[in-house]
Amino acid sequence: MQEPTATDLDRAIGFTIPDRDARGRITRLGPVLDSILSAHAYPPAIETLLAEALALTALLGSTLKGEEGQLTLQAQTQNGVVRLMVCDFKAGELRGYVDYDAERLAALPEAPSLFALFGNGYLAITFDQAVTGERYQGIVPLDGESLADAAQSYFLQSEQIPSLVRLGVGRDAAGRPVAGGLFLQHLPDGEEGRDRIHTRLDHPQWQHVEALGATMGADELTDPALALETLVWRLFNEEREVLVQGSTAMSRGCRCDVTYIQQVLSGFPEEERREMADENGLITVDCAFCATKFPVPFEAALS
Repeated sequence: MQEPTATDLDRAIGFTIPDRDARGRITRLGPVLDSILSAHAYPPAIETLLAEALALTALLGSTLKGEEGQLTLQAQTQNGVVRLMVCDFKAGELRGYVDYDAERLAALPEAPSLFALFGNGYLAITFDQAVTGERYQGIVPLDGESLADAAQSYFLQSEQIPSLVRLGVGRDAAGRPVAGGLFLQHLPDGEEGRDRIHTRLDHPQWQHVEALGATMGADELTDPALALETLVWRLFNEEREVLVQGSTAMSRGCRCDVTYIQQVLSGFPEEERREMADENGLITVDCAFCATKFPVPFEAALS
């Protein structure tokens, strides 16, 4: 196990517990999270929601094999306070944003419930596997007490795999946001060459792992002074063997650029592009993820 570091932030590690037929991942975000959140003047409730969603995205995205794989997490409603929340992960790069109704949010309590924010919303998680070329998506209602509950429902309903997700949001000594997450799963028999029907939701080995994982608190997940390996050791120090399987570094990433935007604009009819341009002949495009404005001359948007 790695010795505790002064600040263990912006990475995720994977691990397995062979004797318990379980695997897991744990992550903690700091400067990356602050960079994403500071690009938008989000109120506290929305900031906390997006911080949890980014931690969840880091957990799930870091399970992908290959740098070209992509994980997209999307939460949406038809008439909720939060209209749309999108986060994604690719090659260690995270990005995310929330579109919400500010007036309706102001009428909610300081710490609104998931239902108060989303109403009858849903969570969609999409895995694009670059190694195999496969793409699959699962959709579950946002009807739990938390985003972590919704993620657990996703794996139970979409893959029939018992899972535990713990998410936490806090602040460091300087008041900057920190978010952490723990993801545990029971390894189904199908992964050893047998049909997944053999997976037992009440498997005693899983119940043991789940009970230990449930003791992980938000204060530990968000404490930069605790190395991620130390947290894994705290949970499972009585196990015969815990195998740590590498580290994934996290960074803030947004794939918007002028060339890409020009290509998108060129797909619009010339008359529509002309209407988009201001009096100086510039079409200004806002990136919702990084809150950057891209002024594109009308002529450059021509196909």
